[in-house]
Amino acid sequence: MTDRFDTGVAHPARRYNYWLGGKDNFAADRESGDLLAKSYPAARIAARANRAFLRRAVRYAAADAGLRQFLDIGTGLPTADNTHEVAQRAAPESKIVYVDNDPMVMAHARALLTSTPQGETRYLEEDLRHPRKILSQAAEVLDLTRPVGLILVAVVHFLPSQDESVEIVRTLLGELAPGSHLIATMATTDLLTPELKANWDESLRTGRSDVHPRTRDEFAAHFAGLTLVEPGIQPVADWRPDPGDTEHPAPVEASIFGAVGRK
Repeated sequence: MTDRFDTGVAHPARRYNYWLGGKDNFAADRESGDLLAKSYPAARIAARANRAFLRRAVRYAAADAGLRQFLDIGTGLPTADNTHEVAQRAAPESKIVYVDNDPMVMAHARALLTSTPQGETRYLEEDLRHPRKILSQAAEVLDLTRPVGLILVAVVHFLPSQDESVEIVRTLLGELAPGSHLIATMATTDLLTPELKANWDESLRTGRSDVHPRTRDEFAAHFAGLTLVEPGIQPVADWRPDPGDTEHPAPVEASIFGAVGRK
């Protein structure tokens, strides 16, 4: 465990925590976050917009679509409005399985994430690249013969290969019942200015970034065979925004596609 928990190497979950203003991060995470922010100055705004999309999409799935089971892969470090909190506010009996591959995330999840008495939460330390292992363990809590909300928010874009990411999502959805929903976001450079896009491309080329953006069509491919919930694929801030939101960034500031699709 000590070898795997290397505080000298940046981890996406801890970097995301840093951008959200959290304290569960290390110098390497902050350095990585600051380097990326030089290429993409709105990184912190985008992180907040992405988190707000998660809140709205889970609320829709629980309150409007009637889902009572959620599989959240790429959970990240606990913060405000975690998936179980949003889902269980709408439906206290909701069950949530969280999945992440950072031991620090799991340590905090066990300590900080709780459940209503009617519902249940479970935490798995596993990698997105092992979808069948995830499904097998998740089935100990979730009834996969009933609809599940599959949450892949800001995680698939860490896979460099589009073909691999589409196949992983297809594998996960293939084991879920009709009526299941895919809630997903992925970074894109489609919405950036040419200068910002060039900066992002250079960050990837030099290894400063580990986020591999998808075009709109590449993002849409992950929803093949699903019925998109209105308003379809949108910049995350434009997907069913709350009228009371104090922050509504432009697409160039939150250059992330978000969507919800029904199986």
